Amino acid sequence: MSQTQASKPLRVAIAGLGAIGKSIAQSLAAGKIPGVVLTAVSAKDHVKAASFVSSFAHPVKVLTIAQLEPEADLVIECAPAALLSEIITPFLNAKKQVVVLSVGALLFHPELIEAAKTQGGVIHVPTGALIGLDAMIAAAEGTIHTVRMVTRKPPNGLAGAPHLIENNISIEGLTEAKKVFEGNARDAAKGFPANLNVVVALALAGVGPEKTLLEIWADPGVVRNTHTIVVDSDSAKFTMTMENIPSENPKTGRIVAQSVIALLRKMQSGFKVGT
Repeated sequence: MSQTQASKPLRVAIAGLGAIGKSIAQSLAAGKIPGVVLTAVSAKDHVKAASFVSSFAHPVKVLTIAQLEPEADLVIECAPAALLSEIITPFLNAKKQVVVLSVGALLFHPELIEAAKTQGGVIHVPTGALIGLDAMIAAAEGTIHTVRMVTRKPPNGLAGAPHLIENNISIEGLTEAKKVFEGNARDAAKGFPANLNVVVALALAGVGPEKTLLEIWADPGVVRNTHTIVVDSDSAKFTMTMENIPSENPKTGRIVAQSVIALLRKMQSGFKVGT
């Protein structure tokens, strides 16, 4: 590889400028990762997006989703789950890289994973609001017996979830914790598409969505999105609890944006810590 090729910056596009997308954009625009440059963003409201990026030190294009691929080597999906395929398919077909935050949607679009395998593109799933993903990946090299997770969120962090609406489950005015779901990761991803990407990442790293079991509680007694995971395998038994501070969007933890930045930094580094 020539010096010119080696020093060529990684061009990044961001699809979706909610709380997480904005945070990632600000970090990249501030030059927090050497060798990574934000080149384009896409958002529902182009006027607001243009105003947002206007203060950045370097010009950033505001484009439609369909216009992103020629402008970047990697796209970070920070959009509603329904847009996942539209966002990442052009990049996978072009043998480029994608970072997926709507991980739950991957369960219902296996063709995207297959496209990455056959077309030569790469799908990255960041650790996000999860602890112990490295341990899960390592344990999966042996035999994992059981994976159970209990999630507790402030009620407003679960508001509007399809599972609650379809089953007429009210979480308004709660004075004590209420269990609103018990089942596997696949059903959780369908019923809570904006909330439970964390359990899908856990499932994909471990025993799969059908065997990864989950309880979800709407709990007025917590102010942080709390996940407790118990794993039993032939190499280790471990319990993990993480309390995530919500971002401006109560459905998503603040650490998710930081996880994406850490992933990009690791991709660019010659020294990598962690599995």
